[in-house]
Amino acid sequence: MKQLLLGNEAIALGALRAGVKVITGYPGTPSTEILETAAKRAGPDVHVEWSVNEKTALEVAAGAALAGSRALVTMKQVGLNVASDPLMSLNYLGVAGALVLAVADDPGPLSSQTEQDTRRFGLYAKVAVFDPASVEDAYRMTAEAFEWSARYGRPVIIRPTTRVCHCRAPVELLPPIPTPENAGFDRAGGRWVIFPSRAYRGHLEVEDAQRRMKAEGARRPGSRVITINNDDKSPPRFGVAAGGASWAYLQDALGLLEKPPAARLLKVETYPFPDEEGLAFLEGLDEVLVFEELDAVIEDSLTLLCGRQHRKADIYGRHTGDVPLAGELDALLIAKALSARALDTLPPPTPPKGGEYGITPGGGGDGITPGRGGGPVDIPPRPPMLCAGCPHRGSFLAVKEAVARSGRRAVYFGDIGCYTLGMAPPLGVTDACLCMGAGLGMAQGLPLAEPDTLSVAFIGDSTFFHTGLPGLVNAVHTRADVLLAVLDNRTTAMTGGQSHPGMPCNARGEAAPALSIRALAQAAGVTDIVTLNPFTLKDSVAALLPLLEKRGLRIALFEGPCAAQTKHAAPPRLDAASCKGCLACVRKLGCPALSSIKGDGNTPASVRIDSSLCAGCGLCAEVCPFGAFGLNLSHNLD
Repeated sequence: MKQLLLGNEAIALGALRAGVKVITGYPGTPSTEILETAAKRAGPDVHVEWSVNEKTALEVAAGAALAGSRALVTMKQVGLNVASDPLMSLNYLGVAGALVLAVADDPGPLSSQTEQDTRRFGLYAKVAVFDPASVEDAYRMTAEAFEWSARYGRPVIIRPTTRVCHCRAPVELLPPIPTPENAGFDRAGGRWVIFPSRAYRGHLEVEDAQRRMKAEGARRPGSRVITINNDDKSPPRFGVAAGGASWAYLQDALGLLEKPPAARLLKVETYPFPDEEGLAFLEGLDEVLVFEELDAVIEDSLTLLCGRQHRKADIYGRHTGDVPLAGELDALLIAKALSARALDTLPPPTPPKGGEYGITPGGGGDGITPGRGGGPVDIPPRPPMLCAGCPHRGSFLAVKEAVARSGRRAVYFGDIGCYTLGMAPPLGVTDACLCMGAGLGMAQGLPLAEPDTLSVAFIGDSTFFHTGLPGLVNAVHTRADVLLAVLDNRTTAMTGGQSHPGMPCNARGEAAPALSIRALAQAAGVTDIVTLNPFTLKDSVAALLPLLEKRGLRIALFEGPCAAQTKHAAPPRLDAASCKGCLACVRKLGCPALSSIKGDGNTPASVRIDSSLCAGCGLCAEVCPFGAFGLNLSHNLD
């Protein structure tokens, strides 16, 4: 049976086919739908949870895998940084069942702080990595990754990139793979305790597994060394190697070329690099062009192989400038690089904006086949912004106005979430943002260098539970002088509304205990905590002013529902007679539901409300000095 699947859905179904019994993770684009699909499609015998962070998710999965179960952990590439501590040691210990990490990389980056390449992390950690090029690959390789993990007794990574995660394709669903009965936890004479002597033996075991994985990667069923356009049957002298989504782009790029080169192609699917397959590919080649996202992993592996085996092929790619050092690749970029390197022509000109490009050879005077294109299109930039009705807008504005009234200089530290957008005008209240949970830590460091500067940290509710608690404990113990603004919209909003420990439900939507941020902070020793409504701006500012004058760690807990999940009320009524055209609402809020209409010589400027966007939050009425917005609201987080 075939189903039209998202790449992330294919990974989830591939894991279920492989007999997974425990699925954990933390939401992060582009990986989020893997666990969400599992929560919907898995039976009651499969445990599915959104863990508090990636480190904990891996540790939960590791506990199940040590007891013989098959476990899957989902995260994005920066989440692997959080999980790296247990992963490094777990690879030395090994697993009794099977454990696969689905780590989604984000070339571009489209929604991340980094462009780090998980293949490079796998090489460093000596963990095998599967690199799918398509949705079909993702389904097939996930099950194969579980088989490798079970066979070698090691964790294995499958590394889809954004275009694989969020592409759709028909996938033939295969029968479940028979898996052995779970034998339960076996103490195994201390095998699972990472003493130094055990770590030494574990290192030798890891190196042996790497050697055997290299050989198996080269001998997997199905040839990935292909010769194309070889009309005279003589061995080609030019080769192209690619892996992951770049392999899919390469197939389209070959269709864009008027005269594709005679070449030998290599599709790299597994790491450690399959040397035997690489040597078969290199045989008789003079030049090789490599396409991959993001690091030069294949390029380095082929270069090293040529040096060790005394092959004369020249390897081109990122190191030689034939391929960009950062960002996504695409079919057109690859077609240009092939044209310049293999066909000895100048790169074709960039096609007009807004055009489409077909994949049928022929027809392009510059070597690139034009498709059904249009003319140039001037698309205005659309920077990301907080949604209309977002509670964070009122929270940011309240802190900003209170600081302005206090007359103090402040530095604002942000964190990872929707509220990172607090840096954008007109709010401008994020001066630094590093990684999950780091805002509170950095805010503790600033007063050590600038004692008279007010240090403010913003953190969301999900991030508070993710990695905010250690910073909170540290701030209390060291008597740090910080104002912490917790922005609680009772969801993990940035990735689509997933549950977290502060919500009364779990990943499947079932009832679960909800932890109180206030109670946790009080238990840690925080005494100055005020709970504020981000939609009542004047009251919030009044409550913040005395808090700014105190010392030590104090918390402003802003509680307001996410605008994507709650509509407050109907749009406000704008009284045209009362509106003086001062545009204070537009300038202060930056709300996408508000826009200004220019006046002429006889009439002042006026304000327009887009009722299709307005959530009825009432902040415009709060900032209007003339009372031009009429509304009657009650805001309730529940």
